Amino acid sequence: MEYNNAEQIAIYRQTGDIALRNEIVLNNMGLVKACAMSMRNMYIKFGDVDDVVNEGVLALMDAIEAYDPDKGAKFETFASLKVRGAIIDYIRKQDWIPRNVRKFSKMLDKANSMLYNLNGRAPTTAELAEYLKMDEERLLKQMADCSCTITLSFEELLYEDNIDEPVQNAPGDSRLLRDELARVVAEGVESLRDKEREVITLYYYKNMKYSDIGKVLGISESRVCQIHTKAVLQLKAKLEPYFKGGGSI
Repeated sequence: MEYNNAEQIAIYRQTGDIALRNEIVLNNMGLVKACAMSMRNMYIKFGDVDDVVNEGVLALMDAIEAYDPDKGAKFETFASLKVRGAIIDYIRKQDWIPRNVRKFSKMLDKANSMLYNLNGRAPTTAELAEYLKMDEERLLKQMADCSCTITLSFEELLYEDNIDEPVQNAPGDSRLLRDELARVVAEGVESLRDKEREVITLYYYKNMKYSDIGKVLGISESRVCQIHTKAVLQLKAKLEPYFKGGGSI
């Protein structure tokens, strides 16, 4: 007889059988690898995929210990959020990104948020360049360089404290907030310009690398990074009010 994850975990809890726990891990390695590969653009220039997968496996083991089916979440959903959160934390702790890139990404993020709130829309590249007192060519180059940092910041906003634990402990209002967040993310993606929406869709929903996205769209990898950074900044600015005030925009 074959058992699903929840059933196997229930048996493991009763027996403490480490061999069974290891079997559950092996059965869910595809989930870990999928998470690691979908996030590879954040670390591929600096770290090794196998190291990230290993962190994901440790998180999967923690998820097996922490999972409570009575809370209503599927194990696969709970585990994938745990794994993504652990990978984000691992990438951040490695401090792979050069200091000047981190510094610029913070400046860019702040400038984008300020102009977004001031004008009620995403700022243009020209507006960002003027605010940051640099020419557009230099801005575009640095936007490409800091794509992984901006993406990490966005993933932290989504997963670190807001989506990880509440998936099991969030009936009622919290679940409504998650549904509202999903709606706003979808609306944010739809509000992007065509090229930005294409890049975000291929990156997050098709799990494609920047280089492969470039081939599909007929543009350079550097240009994909620039477009991705601009799109993520817009989505981040749109979502921040939820996490600062817990309400709708």
